Amino acid sequence: MASQTTSTIVLGVEGMTCSSCVARVEKSLNELPGVTAAVNLAMHSAKVEFPSTVSEAQLVQQVTKLGYTATLPQAAKPNEAELEEGKAGKVTLLERLVISIFLTIPVIVLAMVPAWQFTYWQWISLLFTTPVVFWCGLPFHRATFINLRHGTLTMDTLITLGTFAAYGWSVYALFFGAAGDPHMHHSMELFAWQADPTHNIYFEAAAGVTTFLLLGRYLEEKSQRTAGEALRALGELKATEVTRVVDGVEERIPASELRVGDVFVVRPGEIIATDGIVLEGQAAVDESALTGESLPVEVTATSRVTGSTIALDGKLVVRATEVGQDTRIAQLAALVEDAQLHKAAVQRLADRISAVFVPIVVGIAVVTVIGWVIAGAPLAVGFTAGIAVLVIACPCALGLATPVALMVGTGRAAQMGIIISGPDAIESSSRITTVVLDKTGTVTTGKMTVRDVYVDDENKSAALQRIASLESGSEHPIAQAIVLYVTTDRHDPLPAVTEFRSVAGRGVRGVVEGVTLSVGTQGWMEENSLELSSVQREVLSSARSTGATTVLAGWDGRVRAIITVADTIKEDSALAISRLRELGLDVVLLTGDHEEAARAIAAEVGISRVIAGASPESKVDVVRGFQAEGKRVAMVGDGVNDAAALAQADLGIAMGTGTDVAIAASDITLVRGTLSAAVDAIQLSRRTLGIIRGNLFWAFAYNVAAIPLAALGFLNPMLAGAAMAFSSLFVVLNSLRLRSFAR
Repeated sequence: MASQTTSTIVLGVEGMTCSSCVARVEKSLNELPGVTAAVNLAMHSAKVEFPSTVSEAQLVQQVTKLGYTATLPQAAKPNEAELEEGKAGKVTLLERLVISIFLTIPVIVLAMVPAWQFTYWQWISLLFTTPVVFWCGLPFHRATFINLRHGTLTMDTLITLGTFAAYGWSVYALFFGAAGDPHMHHSMELFAWQADPTHNIYFEAAAGVTTFLLLGRYLEEKSQRTAGEALRALGELKATEVTRVVDGVEERIPASELRVGDVFVVRPGEIIATDGIVLEGQAAVDESALTGESLPVEVTATSRVTGSTIALDGKLVVRATEVGQDTRIAQLAALVEDAQLHKAAVQRLADRISAVFVPIVVGIAVVTVIGWVIAGAPLAVGFTAGIAVLVIACPCALGLATPVALMVGTGRAAQMGIIISGPDAIESSSRITTVVLDKTGTVTTGKMTVRDVYVDDENKSAALQRIASLESGSEHPIAQAIVLYVTTDRHDPLPAVTEFRSVAGRGVRGVVEGVTLSVGTQGWMEENSLELSSVQREVLSSARSTGATTVLAGWDGRVRAIITVADTIKEDSALAISRLRELGLDVVLLTGDHEEAARAIAAEVGISRVIAGASPESKVDVVRGFQAEGKRVAMVGDGVNDAAALAQADLGIAMGTGTDVAIAASDITLVRGTLSAAVDAIQLSRRTLGIIRGNLFWAFAYNVAAIPLAALGFLNPMLAGAAMAFSSLFVVLNSLRLRSFAR
């Protein structure tokens, strides 16, 4: 029997509102024979692996029969015109929230201030509350009815029951009770049995619950809005046009038209259009975004080059070997997508408990009504107590507990130069055991600076001026570092250079003040017949052992100077790493740089474990390896080469000074671009999570204490609504404590 082939597809899934929805969609897809599905609420997607015996249409049908909307990848990517048209016809959560606030404020004010209850004020409340409950609150009610179709009760169910009960009773009281009297004023009796139940209306409870929860849902949605931006950023990191060579003739074409086997030209400063092999030429190629290597890589004929890297100098003729989805940058995008999709969203406590909490509340409300009737009270009194139960149990505080604390915490973080993406980052920070640090741009500045100078000449200043003059004609980062070192605090111009010549990957040569100079590699010195002394060889060997890059300069038959250039460690790196260890975290340096340079940097900042020479793919493997050992990993990086690892890690922290790809793939972005900010981010996230847990505890404890009072008739629905508002106020005030967080 032939083995079945399997395919993988990412479906867009809309309509999910909580972890119950995620579990339901996942379970339904996995019921199909041979299908394995992973559903992500934050990305509204499902990654499905399925055999050839199952069609894509079956997968879509399996989701849509639950009441959700499923789209295939092709359908999920409309053109710009279709996208704008879709947006124009869709009501956003923010629009519902704004309208709800505008209509709810006068309803609450009229209900709570008897002096302002003018003639027919209750009918104005009806007019304003109706669109709030039925239109603004539609997302909750839609989710409720979808869940009820499948026999599931969620927090959305409780929202619908509470608001509909308060609204429905109020309408009944208006049309069939005493509340319809033009001169009606709210009675302020505490107990349900003290007044005619049909004399009061509870529109403020229905509208207030809807508005509070819309605010919470909007803040939550806003915190998830950046999901998937890493993929778009990766897509933008490419050349748009390329110079193709056909029969010796150059032509400019869109880069997307390039095919395997095509020959194209890359000039200085251009982005290499796709992966390929160099046929002719030499150049220094900036691969830092992909590899993390701070120094440009020298490429010559037969060298492989990667698309989206940049040729700094020299002209290259390249034959394309991979295009489109087969290129390395496309494979990195796939890694980011896979890692993001499988990073589970926070399973909110309110959702986890809803399976038990909601049925209990509904049961108590029903028993309350029956109990009062059995006790001989009028049916209206029983209904009043039952409504009070549903109103007091409405999860306003639950709905605000996470998003308000998140909003305040992320706002305080922003003041400190830290951007926290959402609840996933907050929860993950409390579980981190291992921090993996990229080197270039994270621990170090990523900028080359002169570390040491050895000049075998009596006039050191004059020799350095000659070297800087020659290097000023080069665009190479090392040359620029040398020029900056020599010219700092100098005001007089450097000597003029004639007969300048640059050889990519080797060095430069020219005439300065009548002397022919050569500056570059040791091999370049040998090509120009410039000899090294035994002392200079020792200096050279010592410098290279530290991981620094060496630049040699010579004239008149021998080498005259050796300049060591290295990446600079950020001022706060050592202190920040010490703080991480004080938090009980293991620190690992993971870099694409070579072993010597990595270990030299690690020794200076106090890191004992180093993994060097890592490619973007192997960085992901390293993170996965730690996770397989049961460790919770935070990855800190700044380049495209770190993007997939950032997405794979339990907590991705990107330097704001890095690439858009890394920032989009991360959970936390450090605008300050320092490691100290990373420590601040972890500490603030932990503090925020503590506030969220406190909020959730209060909200549930409040419900547990207040529901029996409402059931026994000690709270009428209006006061229950006020108590519900107080609970929400407590949650807000508790969250505001985060504003005082300091380093």
